[in-house]
Amino acid sequence: MLIFWDQRLVFLATPKAGSTAIEMALDSLASASLQRPAALKHTDIGSFRRYLGPWLEAQTGDRFTTVALMREPVDWLRSWYRFKLRDDDDDPDHAMAGIGFAEFAQGYAQPDGPSRMGIGRQVDFLTEAETRVDRIFRYDRIDGFVDFLEGRLDCAIELPRINVPPSVDVNLDPGAEAALRLAMARDLALYDAL
Repeated sequence: MLIFWDQRLVFLATPKAGSTAIEMALDSLASASLQRPAALKHTDIGSFRRYLGPWLEAQTGDRFTTVALMREPVDWLRSWYRFKLRDDDDDPDHAMAGIGFAEFAQGYAQPDGPSRMGIGRQVDFLTEAETRVDRIFRYDRIDGFVDFLEGRLDCAIELPRINVPPSVDVNLDPGAEAALRLAMARDLALYDAL
């Protein structure tokens, strides 16, 4: 999470949606950069509105605008899979040993999959009840997000390419992808509305 005090702007770091590159590019411009622990780095909108937002507003007398990125949901899950495989290289007893993307996606599609796997859902990060991030930008249209930030921060921004995941097979047969898309219906509805 990055807080831009003078601009009354907060970037909420959606997991697996380019947050590390954004933080690397903008850390020096931010008034506060919360990158550790992960619970602070990836503060969701509900937690922000309950805790940090009211404090910021009390200090400044202004409401801060929240911004975040959202990745296409199936592509987002593919990114999680590649990320977890990369972690597997350092730990041969890691739970990902021998698991293909189809099995990973099937596990995620179970009712308790997102919480059991420790991944969650983007829709739960970006929305809570009637609350949502003020400006959600699509990851596949990151140029619009960069243009917005350049306007608000009054500077040119160049994003580094980091956290490049390993190249692995993340294809699904049509039936498995349809089941996954059904399980991700709320995420897909939010993404399609952006």
